Amino acid sequence: MMTLIKKAVAWVRNYSVIIVLLVLIIAVAGILARYERVVTKGNQSKPLYHFYVVAPNLVDPYWKEVQRGMEEAAADYNAAMEFRAPRMNNREEQLRYLDIAILAGVDGIVAYAFNDADFVGLIEKAYNSGIPVVTIENDVENSKRKAFVGANSFLLGEMAGKLMAQATKGKANIAIIMNDNLQRDTTSQNLKLNGFFSAVKEFPEINVTKVYSSMLGIISAEEITQSIVASGLGIDAIYTVDSVDTLGVAQSIVDLNMVGKISLVGYGDSQEILRYIKKGIIYGTLVSNPYVMGYQSIRSLIEIKEKGNASTFLDTEIKVLTAETIDLGKNRKEIGR
Repeated sequence: MMTLIKKAVAWVRNYSVIIVLLVLIIAVAGILARYERVVTKGNQSKPLYHFYVVAPNLVDPYWKEVQRGMEEAAADYNAAMEFRAPRMNNREEQLRYLDIAILAGVDGIVAYAFNDADFVGLIEKAYNSGIPVVTIENDVENSKRKAFVGANSFLLGEMAGKLMAQATKGKANIAIIMNDNLQRDTTSQNLKLNGFFSAVKEFPEINVTKVYSSMLGIISAEEITQSIVASGLGIDAIYTVDSVDTLGVAQSIVDLNMVGKISLVGYGDSQEILRYIKKGIIYGTLVSNPYVMGYQSIRSLIEIKEKGNASTFLDTEIKVLTAETIDLGKNRKEIGR
């Protein structure tokens, strides 16, 4: 029996490279087959370009709004667009999607990427293959990406710090919750944190007590909030940097009967978040317009393909949402075309 097991292990080791290549070939064939279905569907004319999008996850409402903007831009400019993301944050899966897109020879890639050697290397691989890459939300400046579409991370953190000072009247013990992907990306993390610290340092009675790492999920954020309340650290304010954690913390504040006792400043403008703001459970949120970011990223690829270049930085701006500034019935994304 042991001999058979050893032979099986040896076989797997010897043929693992072949297996990986077969998986990639099947994935690439799938991309091409989906493109052909788009091309032949109905009586529509053949799309001018085939673009591929790699997002960080499928659970955050923010990225669903980004996808909506991309789909509308693709329809406006007669392009086929594929949107791919792991269900939950998974860096390795994102890298695999990027590699598959390059092997498939798509006309352009939009990617949420990290500023590390693996992502920089794949962006360079795409560049060398003649495939332009536009990064969104999180920039990778030291790469061969053609453009970045998103908000200034330092400014976002700074505005969050000012909003927190407003929420707590300049006196608080704060916990920050950042998802695990941002913790790994030191550039993005430092920019957002430095912006936040820059704003709150003007208030001597505001202290950042601890920075927590979330695995991106409402349950994870709820568990962290429970540990914050039970910690005995006297934390009475929480800052979250993505919409999923914002929702998780808000729900936990309700469940733990801490409404009015913990000030929450978060991120996002989903209908659930807006309702929490209206009820005073979330003091306020920051949001860069995800619809605009999605739309502009596809439009950037169109400009690159048709003109050879595009603006290297498109700022999607940042909005501050509080109970005084939002209207549930009129909160809509707009874009000038």
